[in-house]
Amino acid sequence: MQVVSGAIVAPKIHFEAPPSTQIAGEMAGFMDWFKRTAPGGTEPLPALTRAGAAHLYFETIHPFEDGNGRIGRAIAEKSLAQSLGQPTLIVLAATLLARRAGYYQALEAASKRNEITDWLAWFAGITIEAQQRTLALVEFLIDKAKLFDRLKGQLNERQQKALLRMFKEGPEGFKGGLSAGKYSTITGASPATATRDLVDLMEKGALVRTGELRHARYNLSVPLRPVQRVTIGKNGELVESK
Repeated sequence: MQVVSGAIVAPKIHFEAPPSTQIAGEMAGFMDWFKRTAPGGTEPLPALTRAGAAHLYFETIHPFEDGNGRIGRAIAEKSLAQSLGQPTLIVLAATLLARRAGYYQALEAASKRNEITDWLAWFAGITIEAQQRTLALVEFLIDKAKLFDRLKGQLNERQQKALLRMFKEGPEGFKGGLSAGKYSTITGASPATATRDLVDLMEKGALVRTGELRHARYNLSVPLRPVQRVTIGKNGELVESK
């Protein structure tokens, strides 16, 4: 199995998995390593080191035609949970996918050599970012529950549908804000009805408006919590950036 890009006549090979005849042996080696490095195993590893190495190890074997990424991310989360001794409340998989381009680049670079320090540093940064993203999501969902509880029985079906759609975007907010046109698309309301519904939601404290007339945009009244990208610097320091 290969991951390639470019023209068929001159493809660029980003990754090549072991031959299918070797997969069973490679997976047996992986499972043995995973047991040995677990807490209580004969060669226990620190939590982040084991989780990052386990994910890379599995992805490098690439035993399935499809689903390797999902399984590999689940293995990383399982590894962290084993080290903590309890299930982890952390959106690691979602954070990896949110940083998809960097994730694939880091995987490709790490799969080409045995030195994986750079990969582990990148993975550690992503895990810390995932913790921050999890806290932001929990607080955002609490705000969502409080808002709907306060407005219980005061919203029509269209308004409720639009608010749920905006909350679906998560703590970073509805990109570009909600316009009357977008509201009509989401709910099927006429332009006049959309305007009335939006004004009503604003008066009820569910939305806040910026701009006027056709430039008016509406955002949720709850605090948004965008999460900064976290990386590990050369000296082990945390670096946050957009």
